[in-house]
Parts: sequence; C-alpha cells; structure tokens
Amino acid sequence: MNQATVAYFTMEMALESTMSTYAGGLGVLAGDTIRSAADLKVPLVAVTLLHRKGYFKQHLDASGWQQEAPSDWDIAAHLQLQQARTSVSLEGRTVQLQAWKYEVHSPNGFTIPIFFLDTDLPENQPWDRTLTHFLYGGGTPYRLCQEVILGIGGIRMLRALGFTSLSRYHMNEGHAALLGLELLDEAAAQANRTTFLPEDLPAVRKQCVFTTHTPIASGHDLFPLELALQVLGRRELQEMQGVFCCDETLNMTFLALNLSHYINGVAKKHAQTSQLMFGKYEIDAITNGVHAATWTSPPFQALFDRLIPGWRADNFSLRFAHSLALDEIKSAHLAAKQLLLHRVFQETGLALDPHILTLGFARRATAYKRIDLLVSDVTRLNAIAASAGPLHIICAGKAHPNDHQGKEAIQRLIQVQGNLSPTIKLVYLPNYDLDLAKLITAGVDVWLNTPHPPFEASGTSGMKAALNGVPSLSVLDGWWLEGWIEGETGWSIGESCPIDPNLTDRASCDATALYRKLENEVIPLFYQDPDRFADIMRHCISLNGSFFNTQRMVSQYVIKAYFE
Repeated sequence: MNQATVAYFTMEMALESTMSTYAGGLGVLAGDTIRSAADLKVPLVAVTLLHRKGYFKQHLDASGWQQEAPSDWDIAAHLQLQQARTSVSLEGRTVQLQAWKYEVHSPNGFTIPIFFLDTDLPENQPWDRTLTHFLYGGGTPYRLCQEVILGIGGIRMLRALGFTSLSRYHMNEGHAALLGLELLDEAAAQANRTTFLPEDLPAVRKQCVFTTHTPIASGHDLFPLELALQVLGRRELQEMQGVFCCDETLNMTFLALNLSHYINGVAKKHAQTSQLMFGKYEIDAITNGVHAATWTSPPFQALFDRLIPGWRADNFSLRFAHSLALDEIKSAHLAAKQLLLHRVFQETGLALDPHILTLGFARRATAYKRIDLLVSDVTRLNAIAASAGPLHIICAGKAHPNDHQGKEAIQRLIQVQGNLSPTIKLVYLPNYDLDLAKLITAGVDVWLNTPHPPFEASGTSGMKAALNGVPSLSVLDGWWLEGWIEGETGWSIGESCPIDPNLTDRASCDATALYRKLENEVIPLFYQDPDRFADIMRHCISLNGSFFNTQRMVSQYVIKAYFE
C-alpha cells in the first residue's frame, strides 16, 4: 500500500527539458511544486498525461512566422513503465490506460512519484491511442477525452497502483475536474448504490482542492453538453446541471468550484479578480513561487553556498543576501550573463557585449502578454538608445499553434530587427524550454514583463530572475504587485494608466510609461551608477527571492488546504 495522502493532478508537468511534457508556466509551476513538496516531505503523489509527441518543436521561418513540428522524446530513458492497468469509457468504447513513473528525489532523501497516463496501447482503437500524444492538441472532442483520462482515469490508476490512503485531491487548473465525478461514483458504491445522490457532494467537496490560474475566458475549458453526454454517457450531467453544467455547457472551472472545499487564486490580485468572476464561491490567495535551488544559476548557487549556508533547505534565509558585498553580486551576475551570451553566440553567431544593458523577455506569446510592446514605437526606442545608452534585447517564447495573434507578435519582433539602430541588438531564441529559461532569467540585467492588467494571474519568470539578482521592469499585475518596491526591487510600468479592458487603448499608455522609465531611470542607473544598480540586485534576492518560492507556497497549501 502506498502512503501518500495528497494527490496532485495537472495537465502538464515540467521536469526536464528533454521531456516534452509541458507547454509553459502551468507545467513549470507543477514541477516546482513537486520538488518543494519533496523537500518538505509532503506525502504527495502526482498524476498527469504522457504527451508522447510533446507540445511542439518551434521553428521560425525566414519571415519570422512560427512553424510547428512534433516534439518526440525518449520515454523509456526517463520513465519506468508500471504493471498496473485501468480503463475509461469514451463514447461507449473501453479505452485501456497504462502508467509510467518518474520520481522526484529531494536531497533530504524523500521521494515523490509522478505517474504519466498513456493510451497508446495495441488493444485500443487507432484514434484512442493518440489521446495522450499531444499536449493541448486536437479539437474539442480530443481535449474532452484527454480530460476524462486525466480526471477519471487518474483516480482509477491511483487505485490500481495501491494508493488507498488519499484524503485530498488537488486540481491544478480545471483540466482534472472530472475526478470529482469518479469520487462521487466511489461514494455511491460505498453506500451500495449504483448512482450518486446530492447528499454525496459534501464528502467529495471535503476531499477536493482547486487552484484556478487564469482570469482569461479562453483559459477555462468549456464543452457543449451534447458532446459531454456523448463522450461520458452520463445522464447525471443533465440531471444535476447546477453541479456539472452551466447554460448547457460542461464548464470545467464551474465543476471544480462546485466540488472543492478550498479554492485559491495564484496571487492576491488574481484572487480578487477571480472572486469578482465567481462571486458565490470563497476564493483565497496563495501566491505562486519557484523552486529556489532549481532556478538559481550556478554562479549564485556557489555564492549562496559559501556565504548563506543552508539556503536550499531554508529559502527564507536568503534574506541574509542583504549583507552580501556588491562586488560578489556583480561577479556572480557577470558569470551568469556570460553563460547566456555563450548560448546566444552558439545559436546565432552574434557576439554580444556583456557590459551592455540586456533586457530579457521570455513568455508564452499571446495577445494579452504583449511581447512586442517594447518595439511598438521603434523611432522612440532608437532615440532612447542613442541618448541614454545601448541595449541588448533577448526574447523567447512559443505561441499556441492556433493562436494567430501570438504568432503575429513573434513575427513583428523578428521583423523589427532591421529597423533598429546599431545601438540596439534584438535576438529571438526559438524553442524556449527549461534550460533556456534558466539561462535567460539569470543572465539578463533587467526582466521585462508587459501583460495587459488584470489578465496576468501571477507570472513566475520574474521570481526566477529575482533569485539571481535580476530586477523586474513590469506592469503592476500578478505577483509583481506584491514584490514591487519602486527603485528597490525593480520598477513599475504604467501605474497611472487607466484600467481599460481594451488591449489597444491601454497599450499606448503603457508603452509611453515603459519608454519613460527606461530612458530616465533604468538605463542611466545601469551605466552611471553600477553600485546602486547592484544594490537593487541585492534587494531582489533578499526581499523577493527569499519569499516568492515554492517552499513558502507549498507550506501554505499544507496549512490551508491539505491538512487543515
């Protein structure tokens, strides 16, 4: 019998760059969560899907347009096939599931298993075998079938694997919400009934925890009731629409909200926004974090190991970075920056000067993140670089294959290179992954983040940068509202701009604020007062690095949601 008491369900999981089992921030957060849960010895098991062909491999053509290809990876080199089998019913067909295991080992000796569900079995029909091939791929029926496998199949696989002591089921976004349906079926079976009843709901709610990650409507999975009935074959979806469906739609967020005793957003502002969206539910806030030992670059790891011993086991001890010598900060950062610039040279042949101010921007490319805001007025940007000082800009990130606007934003960034003055060099690195993220977040001088508020739920890239002494220049949204101290941990963008839901109207005001802050504060400080700039770097570590980590975050889940 396996002794885990908490089961963590997520559609994606970032563990290694060579495992194509993640698309972006949601998966990276999941991986960091598991690492810190192991460090804290939380009795947890995780469930996700295998994604044999990954999210996608990104290629940018001569025009800067993103092309996609499958991202196959060596499963057997990373995972161990389990003997346990289970099945789910899809449109009346029995679909067999197998599981592959990956173990996250903490230096303290504690291990957490992660199980990757897989339908690519000879006994399944050809289409069913592909259901665990692509992350966020296929059309609406494909996505619904994937979520049946994750939620219902995930519970059944845990049972088949011997996890009989589970008391909490944590849904990392609504993709796994159908696990509640399986728990309701189990409750009915324990009562010797063939179907569940409304009185079974409180017991299931007590077991479930739900973390919502987005205030964007497109981020909430919706399936037509007719399709849901066809795939699941469950009349309860129609009979208990107040629990499962809303307006003839299976709304996975709505379902997760209805079946959870604890619900949280991923930053204080996001929790407030979510509370306005879902008024009848009580929504708490647990601000995201990052796994400190994973995201601290080797030069800073060596510095912390020497002068702040024990920081890996106690991330809060990074507050002692406040006493680090400025020369130590500068030296470690220069080493991290040279690692990044070496990667740039390898991929592009461009030798960038490490003494030039380098801005970093690496995010999922979608409209509200506004990855091209910095180059929205090239004439103004050229003038700033000519008067205040030269700039390097290093960018990365993928757009979803169906996100035409995201692809256009990437293309604009790449095509603008020819219009930049010789004092500005812009590099776009394809195939953003964990390894590249570690280099960029540690190696740039300033982390740029320009989402349209209030659509940034949290964001964690700036937290990774902070661990490496890299200040943020960011719109006040998500976690930055909590980590921002003007001129001490970084700088704000557009705090006086009106909150306007129209992306275009707000962009002009934010761009003006961004250019003003660069020209008048950030660039002059970097070139004219390097000691003061290094002092800001020191504050980033001591104030933000010591707090915005998954060690603190997981501790809050333990207290508030898992063992309350």
